[in-house]
Amino acid sequence: MKKQFLVVGLGRFGSSMTRTLVQNGHEVLAVDKDPELVQDIAPYATHALQADCTDELVLKEIGVSNFTHAIVAIGDDLQASILATLMLKEMNLPNVIAKARDEMHGNVLRKIGADKIIYPERDMAVRLANQLSSNSIIDYIELSEEYNIVEMLAPPAMSGLSLQKLDIRARFGCTILAIKTEHRMNVSPRAEDIIQAGNALLIIGSHEQISQLEKYYERKK
Repeated sequence: MKKQFLVVGLGRFGSSMTRTLVQNGHEVLAVDKDPELVQDIAPYATHALQADCTDELVLKEIGVSNFTHAIVAIGDDLQASILATLMLKEMNLPNVIAKARDEMHGNVLRKIGADKIIYPERDMAVRLANQLSSNSIIDYIELSEEYNIVEMLAPPAMSGLSLQKLDIRARFGCTILAIKTEHRMNVSPRAEDIIQAGNALLIIGSHEQISQLEKYYERKK
């Protein structure tokens, strides 16, 4: 289903967001005060506009009420980030996602009504650190402060065993969401499905649960 996005701020994050959303088939109005940034993104956005989104009159002229989602991707100018987020929420946009530079910035954005706060630099650092710290984790996504999804290589000790036999949920509290082979992704695998050597597992659980699972199978090598 095609959605309408407003992206405010066209630095590296905002520009990448715009390109990806358009590639995924959505409509994007990309806005920034800097004419060079607007010119750079124009070939990739549905519409690109030079404007100041901290000005309520400008936002009304843009017609922000026509958008289902707004992404405030302003990074360095904290005042502009906060004002743009506040204006968009006061104009009753249902989904305002704001990029935060740090926890303090994020707390302010949350207090003024942002529906979702993202920390791109922090999240990428955590993701990379978890990959580098593990011999088996291929990818890592933080869903919340408590829960994560990891893609990890199936430990050799799992090879040839069914999910029922492994009983990962009862033993560790986490859940195998999918089994990934070289050619396909088995989503919502059945209890009788067998783990094979070379499979990757998509697992959801808390950091502690996933860590316990990984350490247990490290000891069984």
